Amino acid sequence: MTLVLWRSIYLTLLLCLACFPHVAGANSADVFFDSSLGDYAAELKVAQQQGKRGVLLVFEAEGCPYCRRMREQVLSLQSAQQYFRTHFNIFAVDFLGSVTVTDFAGKDVTEKAFARALRIRGTPTFLFISVDGKELARYTGATRDAAEFMALGRYVVEGHHEKMTFEQYYPTGRSPR
Repeated sequence: MTLVLWRSIYLTLLLCLACFPHVAGANSADVFFDSSLGDYAAELKVAQQQGKRGVLLVFEAEGCPYCRRMREQVLSLQSAQQYFRTHFNIFAVDFLGSVTVTDFAGKDVTEKAFARALRIRGTPTFLFISVDGKELARYTGATRDAAEFMALGRYVVEGHHEKMTFEQYYPTGRSPR
């Protein structure tokens, strides 16, 4: 074969791997998240331009078994990915991270300081922020299963968070701790 043909095949394979990350061996939960440069004030504007409800920040920590379970059993599901990506731009935030990000007020802080300022106390924490920067809802801890996570999404998207707590909306979702 000619060099031109080999290059064409190589470029086609690279394009396929970029378009289908699961083929490249990436964690299928990774496609749940959007890419971000860490400017969350700008991300709110993008979400608004795209007609979304806002952003969903997922605070995680390396080694967190509940974060891992959510990624493996819930966030990897195509139904969850489609539903949440339709309504929110979604970003993973390292609860203990030292990477500099821009908070909703436009101030540069570390991911850890960002989490503290938002009163994130544990992982995983799911924080729903409207396009105007207001907190819609938060859920700390892993959901029991995918059904509860989907109910959490509907709770916010359908506006139930304005009238009741998630426990009232989805009463069988959590056992007392």
